[in-house]
Amino acid sequence: LDKMELLTPGQVYEFEIDMAGTANVFLPGHRIRVDIASANFPQFDRNPNTGEDLGVATKTRVARQTVYHSGARPSQVVLPVVEAP
Repeated sequence: LDKMELLTPGQVYEFEIDMAGTANVFLPGHRIRVDIASANFPQFDRNPNTGEDLGVATKTRVARQTVYHSGARPSQVVLPVVEAP
């Protein structure tokens, strides 16, 4: 990111997140899970969700993430498939 920018509560945003390549073998019955979060504590500093600098923030705000999945606001996870040799 070039700069931090707070989102407006209640406003709908679209994000496209590219991930680094990896390889997994999915057998019949296997499932995947997508976790959506505004922070990754304790791996990284807490996100106070206020715009204050991480590590010195004095206030915190609860963040709620909503993933829409309707016809008007569809969501998708795109997984490329490579056939086994």
